[in-house]
Amino acid sequence: MQAESPPALPDPLDVIRAEGPWNHRDVAANACRFHIVEAGEGPLVLLLHGFPMFWWTWRHQISALAAAGYHVVAMDMRGYGGSDHTPHGYDPLTLAADVSGLIRTLGERDAVVLGHGWGGLVAWTLASQYPESVRAIASVSMPHPALMRNAYTSDPEQRRLGRYLIGFQRPFVPEHQLTKDDAELVGRFLTRWSGSAWPDENTAMVYRAAMLVPNTAHCSIEFHRWAIRSLPRRDGRRFRSAVSAPVGVPVLQVHGQGDGAVLASSVDGSEAYAGAGYTRVDMPGVGHFPHEEDPAGFDGVLIPWLNSLTLH
Repeated sequence: MQAESPPALPDPLDVIRAEGPWNHRDVAANACRFHIVEAGEGPLVLLLHGFPMFWWTWRHQISALAAAGYHVVAMDMRGYGGSDHTPHGYDPLTLAADVSGLIRTLGERDAVVLGHGWGGLVAWTLASQYPESVRAIASVSMPHPALMRNAYTSDPEQRRLGRYLIGFQRPFVPEHQLTKDDAELVGRFLTRWSGSAWPDENTAMVYRAAMLVPNTAHCSIEFHRWAIRSLPRRDGRRFRSAVSAPVGVPVLQVHGQGDGAVLASSVDGSEAYAGAGYTRVDMPGVGHFPHEEDPAGFDGVLIPWLNSLTLH
């Protein structure tokens, strides 16, 4: 008896332009074209995804934030989804400049910026380098950049969880591994890092399809390459110096207690880098993707915190 073929992935271009209670458009910032999804009216809340995601990771929050009275924008970061896949620019200082430029392009002076994973690292960097562009930040599953570096270099368990970063340093091979068998490795990352039964098959297929957008695998790996290769280099030292002072905006830190990528203990001490108020919430029963694994619980943390900022 012939085995059934696995279900076919959706078309990559269809998933990055998925329909819903939001609008798609392309905008220019920092000499780059960015694909954004937006909904609602009110103070701007800008959402930054991590790896191996794209704007769609915030689909639950887009509707919830719009209903709560916010203008919510989820962007495809440089190198992902429908945004430009440039040959360079995957260091956090450039990515923070992208976000600051996007805020201005949207006609706003500043925004609350929420970032997940590597997007959280960009949010911390943005608040440090472009304080005039930021009202507050929320970092999901990512400590302050200085602590992330310390955790990888000093904590054997965190180093074990991050061993994929070393594999990503090789040329060409990681790109092939990330896309072969219809990006099956993307699904394994999602399952390994989550703390629950997430993701279901359909969700995993969406992320696998998005990784097959031409050049996305290479561009997404370039940030990881910079993170490791910069450690002994001048640009790495310059970045660490640039973000060494506490940020001058309120910070919300959300972390899943079952995070399989970034230990909850790696976040400890982030409050020292928040000079204008720090709120930390560790969510039980979820892992690296709390906003997707438990969207209602996550929104129940995020929206009251946003409302407490009296942005309206």
